[in-house]
Amino acid sequence: MPRRFFWIAMSFTVIFAIYTIRLAFLQLFSFGASTPAAALHHADWRKSSVAQRQHSLVLDTGRGDFVDRSGRPLTGETYMALAFFPVAAGAHAAAETKEQIRQLAGMLGVSYSSLEQYWHQLKAPEFWHGAGSRQPRKLTDSELKQLSALSLDGVQALPYRHRYLPGYYAAQAIGYISQHPERISAQYPLELAAGKRSLKDQIGGAGLERSLDEWLRGLGQTTAMFFTDGQNRPMHGLGIRYFRPDNERYPLQAVTTIDLPLQQQLEKYADQMHLIEGAIVVLDASNADIVAMVSRPSQNPEQLSSSGGLETVNHALKAEPPGSVFKLVTEAAALEAGVASEHETFECNGEYGKYGLSCWKEGGHGKLTLKEGLAQSCNIVFATVAERLSGEQLQRTALALGIGRQVGWSTARPHKLMHHKLRLLPEEEGGTVFRLPDGADNAASQLEEMDGGVMAQSGIGQRDVRMTPLQAANLVVTLLHGGEVLEPRIVSEVRYANGLAMTKLKPKKAPKSGYGQINPATARKLLRGMEAVVDHGTGKSIRDGIWTVAGKSGTAEVERQGAPRNHQWFAGYGPVKHPRYAVAVLSEYRPVNSPNQATRLFRGVMDLLAEHEPL
Repeated sequence: MPRRFFWIAMSFTVIFAIYTIRLAFLQLFSFGASTPAAALHHADWRKSSVAQRQHSLVLDTGRGDFVDRSGRPLTGETYMALAFFPVAAGAHAAAETKEQIRQLAGMLGVSYSSLEQYWHQLKAPEFWHGAGSRQPRKLTDSELKQLSALSLDGVQALPYRHRYLPGYYAAQAIGYISQHPERISAQYPLELAAGKRSLKDQIGGAGLERSLDEWLRGLGQTTAMFFTDGQNRPMHGLGIRYFRPDNERYPLQAVTTIDLPLQQQLEKYADQMHLIEGAIVVLDASNADIVAMVSRPSQNPEQLSSSGGLETVNHALKAEPPGSVFKLVTEAAALEAGVASEHETFECNGEYGKYGLSCWKEGGHGKLTLKEGLAQSCNIVFATVAERLSGEQLQRTALALGIGRQVGWSTARPHKLMHHKLRLLPEEEGGTVFRLPDGADNAASQLEEMDGGVMAQSGIGQRDVRMTPLQAANLVVTLLHGGEVLEPRIVSEVRYANGLAMTKLKPKKAPKSGYGQINPATARKLLRGMEAVVDHGTGKSIRDGIWTVAGKSGTAEVERQGAPRNHQWFAGYGPVKHPRYAVAVLSEYRPVNSPNQATRLFRGVMDLLAEHEPL
């Protein structure tokens, strides 16, 4: 008896082995000339077979997100969206199925025929966007309940990770992602060769999305798989399968220094006050952290201009003529060089008498000191002082104050976790004091022998002088720190998904090499002058408010399409006794002789700051 059972078991084993070998043969090798597989190479046949049976849809790119300084999300939200997978037309044929499609069409607000046509023509899985939308439509709780009552093959509510939140605040500072095949080729050649990257991938196109792209890109996508047979009919029982990278540390999270509630308030305020083109920058006076950064026109990362319009420009980082704000630098240079003193008296009759230069006040200011010249923003005083300076003295002082060079947080050497140097705000322009020929061998002698007219116009912030709102705000922080330049920071650390810190980007001072530093006594004199501006000078209209503030206004003459316009500025700090914030406001291309909108905006911003963080 045992012997009989042994031979029976052996027979079943042999039969099973024959069927297994036969099945493997069918999958690995071509059949005959009469079969569809005859025209395919066996490797391609296997690949095609798999492709026919599964359809994948990307739910999450795996890219890291940004949060504000308190952990509030600046990017990234997950919501339920409706996904359609291509299935054979026969799957829609049953009367019951047609009725369900009709109900689905009603829920989506489209006709039965248009929905059926859309679904039949679908070649690859995709989320339902709805008319005129570039992003998957968010399902309401009511719609999710309706959908759960339907049992349509190839239709599923799935979690979709949307990059940009409604409103998308600090848009130009955070930036956007887009396709840049040329940069992918240059930056990621090894990953391209290894098949880990594609030229069609989206990478950081601007702002922090660009500067931190190497960290944020993540380990891979989360996808949903839907399985069908060779005729594209649903394979019941398999359902939706999810595939995601298995690493608890990713995606990363970049912690910014932005205060989101304040950022939201300031963006709303800028729009209410009709800031059409310009910027508002708010820095923490203690360490130069960027607390808020507003740029107008606003930017919608999902509807960017293909030609790179004004909305793609971060106006907080764009260097523009600063007008009288630059008089702070001119006074600092004069005091440092010893060519003028705070209480020296000047005479202003309204006309300088040369270079076609005049004072903004008709008839002039009469007799006034250098300190009062700053308070009244007298062009005659500062043209006179500027002509006493050499170009080298003015430029050296500007550089020592962080003007005429990039000041945003950066590394001098490649970051230990990157393959290159890190500059958080890559679009930041350095600005200029004098425009010299590129690579000029005699630049030093040109600066020493600068023409008097050039010096007079430069001393009042015109001609070739350019400054960014970020630099203007940081200039105020520099004066508050006795002349020591700090590097404004907008990211404090980058964390792993489990909350542990990957790297910390600590506040730091700007390098002094080659620039030097102004005397703390000089910084104090300039601060006293800024207090006088608001107390009884050109900024006295904003004297009343929650906090006592100090600052300097500026009006720069510019042109747009041949028509004269003004850039209007105000940079200052508050409260005066215990400074908490430094603020710079720029309103660009304003009508000539119009009230200084930047001054008014500055007062409003300071009041919002006082309400946001009372003493």
